Amino acid sequence: SSRSGDEALRDKRARILSRGLPKQKPIEGVKQVVVVASGKGGVGKSTTADIMTITFLFLTQTKEVGLLDADIYGPSIPKMMNLKGSPELTPKNLMRPLKNYGIACMSMGFLIEETAPVVWRGLMVMSAVEKLLRQVDWGQLDYLVIDMPPGTGDVQLSVSQNIPVAGAVIVSTPQDVALLDARKGAEMFRKVHVPVLGLVQNMSVFQCPKCKHETHIFGADGVRDLAKTLGLDILGDVPLHVNIRETCDSGQPVVISQPQSDA
Repeated sequence: SSRSGDEALRDKRARILSRGLPKQKPIEGVKQVVVVASGKGGVGKSTTADIMTITFLFLTQTKEVGLLDADIYGPSIPKMMNLKGSPELTPKNLMRPLKNYGIACMSMGFLIEETAPVVWRGLMVMSAVEKLLRQVDWGQLDYLVIDMPPGTGDVQLSVSQNIPVAGAVIVSTPQDVALLDARKGAEMFRKVHVPVLGLVQNMSVFQCPKCKHETHIFGADGVRDLAKTLGLDILGDVPLHVNIRETCDSGQPVVISQPQSDA
């Protein structure tokens, strides 16, 4: 029948395409990998990855947790986690992650000067990502959170095709322009067979510290509407709050420095 012929053709195409894909190989010592991504830069993806990793640790105190900063051009995890210095090497010539708050961290920011720009072509970036994935002694981790660069490019594809990823968290503001790219990010992970765990709506509302009036600067509930459209869950709703910004800039995330605050 024509239907069975179409199915056979689809199967043949899938087999041909799969030949060109790298075989997924787990990161040694890491049980589960969760990526935090966004289609657009500046929506608070690194802040979310930072806070989410610490929350993982708080909620599962018997677990070992790590954080990998895969944003080669704009690494921000060193500052947010209040870490400086170069990683030591093991006898096997693997890099030892730097630690703070009980979290093992690795970033391109540990390997270059803080003010030095990374002016590299794509192949060099991919080589750096491969080193951060494979040449780090993570020990034994229950969860590794990867802070991805913005967009849907080479790094995202390389990570999702080279290592088994348990799921992706998509971060966006409620602004229409950001939502367009957030949707592309979610669809990209679905195409490479990475489960999308849900969406985080960041900078959802601003409350005036004096009069307490609330203003939806970037729009109201845009991410919630997108989640309904895509059939996904909302994992969190984060306000635009000065405490979150100040504590991340000082390397003392709000969930550690001000755990009882409204933020």
